Amino acid sequence: MTTEHKPRESFISLIPFLVFVLSFLGAGIYLNDFYALPSPIAMALGIITAFLIIKLPFKTKMDEFLKGLGDKNVLTMCVIYLLAGAFSTVSKASGSVDAIVNLGLEYIPVNYIAFGIFILASFLSLASGTSVGSIVALGPIAIELATKSGADVNLIAASLLTGAMFGDNLSVISDTTIAASQSLGSKMSDKFRTNLWIAAPAFLITIFILLFNNSEATIVPNLATHGSSFYLLIPYILVIGLAFAGVDVFFVLLIGVVVSGIIGLSNNSMDLLGFAKESYNGFTSMTEIFLLSLLTGGLAGIIEYAGGIRFLLNKILKTIKSRFSAMLGMGVLVSLVDACIANNTIAILITGKVAKPISEHYEFEPRKMASVLDIFSCIIQGIIPYGAQVLILMSFGKNKIDYLQLISHSYYTWLLLVCVLVFIFLNKNQTHKLNSIK
Repeated sequence: MTTEHKPRESFISLIPFLVFVLSFLGAGIYLNDFYALPSPIAMALGIITAFLIIKLPFKTKMDEFLKGLGDKNVLTMCVIYLLAGAFSTVSKASGSVDAIVNLGLEYIPVNYIAFGIFILASFLSLASGTSVGSIVALGPIAIELATKSGADVNLIAASLLTGAMFGDNLSVISDTTIAASQSLGSKMSDKFRTNLWIAAPAFLITIFILLFNNSEATIVPNLATHGSSFYLLIPYILVIGLAFAGVDVFFVLLIGVVVSGIIGLSNNSMDLLGFAKESYNGFTSMTEIFLLSLLTGGLAGIIEYAGGIRFLLNKILKTIKSRFSAMLGMGVLVSLVDACIANNTIAILITGKVAKPISEHYEFEPRKMASVLDIFSCIIQGIIPYGAQVLILMSFGKNKIDYLQLISHSYYTWLLLVCVLVFIFLNKNQTHKLNSIK
């Protein structure tokens, strides 16, 4: 005869999670570098704390930890990370990334640099799935364009930052999109379409603003470009097109990797062994987020079994009175977590455990809550001065960029915040009687 596990509620079981957050945040503040302490190590400290303070048999804790590691959503996320990493490195090695950059530089009128950089960063981040990678690729070029042309460097930098965050938020190979979709149980294509409807108005208004706020450029920069071969854009066009068409993300990424490899082989930028090595380099580039996802799943398994998630859920439910406050509350929660740890993917992974049952409780479609979590986390990540995106951009500017001016020119970020608040307001049309989640 088996006995049914009795639901628990325990604040104590949340402490290991707080240890992770505080150690990651504390190290970042003390060392003045929020990426000095590898996030998997900070997570490991939380896991050790869980085994020390949670009053359950060691075997039970280990079993729940391993179940969390082997959770289907966690493993799915990890495989997608590997494929996304492979696509990113192989497409770069084949010349596709440089082709996008050169193509943009060839066709950007010098007095519309801010507009051009925003469009170029948006497409590159949408195609590659990384805001940091887009800023790293375009940052030196954008700053040099601004400096040599006499344009406002803060406006140019803000255009690059917000364009990069646009793609990071929407791309089907972005780790934030993957984390949000998997955490809420949404299809990637559904989340993409919903997210696009929210982001599109902000994107279009930003384009309008930048077109009529063109740079006062006086000198044509003498930057060397080498032309672009349009066939190099095929992998990115395929990835975006197939994803929008609703093709499974595994096939989308696999096709992207294979096509990029074929192009690299055809233009002699790599041989077959080089293709294999670049694919592997892509795998290893995802090591940190891969390990973090696994360990987060493991710790969440222990915390959930011990009653921490239930405790948090019921506390939050007491403050939620409607669908509006439920969705807004999850947006605020993911924002606070991201502000603490300066990593929007981790913030989504953390908040997702709470957001999923609340989303089910208030009968939200998974795609809607996934979009809200992703958007709020990207908004905060693009604002905080200690986030990787802003820090890298500031380092390229070498004291030429003023943080407050940078944020004030981040038109897309503020417009996106307005759009997502409107979206939440439009989804408030039903009030539920509150009950504890079973």
